[in-house]
Amino acid sequence: MGNNIKLLQGNEACVEGAIAAGMRFYSGYPITPSTEIAELSSKRLPMVGGKFIQTEDEIAGMAAAIGASLTGVKSMTATSGPGFSLKQENIGYAAMAEVPCVVVDVQRHGPSTGLPTSPSQGDVMQARWGTHGDHPVIAISPSSVKEVFDLTVRAFNLSEKYRTPVILLMDEIVAHMREGIEIPKAEDLQIINRKKPDMGDENYLPYQVKEGEYVPPMAAFGEGFRFNVTGLVHTESGFTTNSTEVADVLCSRLLRKIEDNIDDIVTYDELYMEDAETIVIAYGGTARSAKSAVKQARKAGLKVGMFRPITIWPFPEKQIKELAKQAKNVIVAELNHGQLVLEIERVIKDESNIFQVGKINGEVITPQEILSKIKEVI
Repeated sequence: MGNNIKLLQGNEACVEGAIAAGMRFYSGYPITPSTEIAELSSKRLPMVGGKFIQTEDEIAGMAAAIGASLTGVKSMTATSGPGFSLKQENIGYAAMAEVPCVVVDVQRHGPSTGLPTSPSQGDVMQARWGTHGDHPVIAISPSSVKEVFDLTVRAFNLSEKYRTPVILLMDEIVAHMREGIEIPKAEDLQIINRKKPDMGDENYLPYQVKEGEYVPPMAAFGEGFRFNVTGLVHTESGFTTNSTEVADVLCSRLLRKIEDNIDDIVTYDELYMEDAETIVIAYGGTARSAKSAVKQARKAGLKVGMFRPITIWPFPEKQIKELAKQAKNVIVAELNHGQLVLEIERVIKDESNIFQVGKINGEVITPQEILSKIKEVI
């Protein structure tokens, strides 16, 4: 304790977490409110032997991160709003080609350029469905500066373990707040690196998996293996094919490597859930207001609890189904017109009354607004 305690902004904690996880390449284009991530990466990466590139646009930033990862280097890019939209095609490429990388989206008010310095949680569905086709997705959302650090490390670990892009779905609230955090020592961190093939394997196929497994070993360009990378449907060799049978096997495997590992990927937090009859669901920066509202409700003698999904995608469906069995009312607080609430409605159906507290004017949702909704529905 003591020496490693720092006062950090959320965006700064993201960079420190990324470097701790092994990031040695950053590419991107500055955009509010994520710009500090690029700025600090440009300063910190040379100190640890890494590389920083400011690209000409967001599309190139995503492409460069993919290219760096293919050489065996852990890579990250960060953006917000319009930039996240521009990255989507190459996020799909990384999903199909199974290239691990971390994409930070600091959500801001929209659509279009909207209110660039104001908070939002309007990219929830874009994080899931932004790129075309059926594709694997992992998206995680921090609610504190300490959690930004921890979840950035986890984003890299999940990306490396499952060979997929992982989205760190931040928001302007958490990105720009400052809190004191203790930076863990390197030896106390769990760091996962991609599984590599046997260097003596002359028959290496870049997309070959053993029976019962979903994630193939990944060689790096320059290590002695020759292989092809494409966003087209490909065989185990990496070369393209028009076979519908191969397409079915490949695309199903990409989905199953996430779907069949839900328990490993999904994390969440609960508060006062033992006897809760009304449950507030909130995530990211909005969860801070929700937590305050729930504590005030408890002081008033109301049986209110809180469920905070940390993993947004894949959706914590099993946990939501369970809480619906005990909850008369479910209140979803999120800074949008209704996005995650759609998934909650799909899962809960008619088992509980569902309400939403939302805003799309660039202001935060206050604890009092959530508390008012709690009192209204009870």
